[in-house]
Amino acid sequence: MQILYFLAILIGPLVKVLYNLIGNYAATMIVATLILKLLLFPLAIHQQKSTAKMSVFQPLMNEIQQKYKNNPEKQQEEMMKLQQEHGFNPMAGCLPMLLTMLVLFGFLGVVYYPVHYIFGVSDAAVRQACETLGLATANATTMQTSLIQAIHNGAVIDPSIISADVVNEIKNFNTVFFGMDMCDIPGFNLTPIAIFPIIAAVTMILSYIFTQKLSGMGSQMQGSMKVMMWVMNLMFVSFCFNAPVGFSLYYGVSNLFQIGQSFVTYKIYSPEKFKAQYEAELAAKRAEKKKKKTMTIEENGQTVTKEVTGGEANKLRLELARKREAELYKDERTTPLQK
Repeated sequence: MQILYFLAILIGPLVKVLYNLIGNYAATMIVATLILKLLLFPLAIHQQKSTAKMSVFQPLMNEIQQKYKNNPEKQQEEMMKLQQEHGFNPMAGCLPMLLTMLVLFGFLGVVYYPVHYIFGVSDAAVRQACETLGLATANATTMQTSLIQAIHNGAVIDPSIISADVVNEIKNFNTVFFGMDMCDIPGFNLTPIAIFPIIAAVTMILSYIFTQKLSGMGSQMQGSMKVMMWVMNLMFVSFCFNAPVGFSLYYGVSNLFQIGQSFVTYKIYSPEKFKAQYEAELAAKRAEKKKKKTMTIEENGQTVTKEVTGGEANKLRLELARKREAELYKDERTTPLQK
């Protein structure tokens, strides 16, 4: 699973730079969250536009699926034709969701392995230091936060394992927020620190409801997709209870930002507005396709002018191309093979 934390390589140094300016781990996580959410904001707008566009083309896609349900190849061909003709991609809205999830895992990696990603200490050195202090366990995540807390309590680390400068940085690393240590893991216990994962869970539910309603995504998602979205959100809520509380702080702030973002994008880029725009574009293309055009073709050696629609014109062009091809290769098919 640690491979999912690869964005922590970028988020960790960002947290360290911000911490050097702010001086508090919790406040740093809040600021880092806001910065990354602002960077992802254009993708959120793109996703809302894609959702509005899909609301127009989804009925057409459903119609194709029903019409060719017994012919998968023809169904795929018609789907591709629809996408190419109208220039839309059903998967366009997935990229923002994927990036948001990867950023979530990136922050999870930072709070699970702060000594590694924020201070640049190798996992092997962390384990060695924990072994000398009697903190080594099979759980690599708890070792990292336990090591920070041990150094805060005056533990001495051999400079050959972790340099004295880094140990001093960790010693001065302020992880306290309202009297609570952001390196603690709340678990499913009714303790004061449990307020953070509880807030994260409540804001997740509110964020999901508002986002689905205001972005128009709720009406587009099938039952299985909705279940998957809930499962994913509940998975991250479970991380809030089982990860250092710094992740709960990030997730809660991220959800609050998402709620505000949903209202802003709805005001500026309402799904209804874009749906009406795409419907008008689709109607214009269909009208243009049905519009009669004058086309000159050759039939039985005579030039004939016909009034045809765009669709009929395309069929005639295809027929003419096939006839030319047949004429071109006629001699090759009829000439006997030379001995």
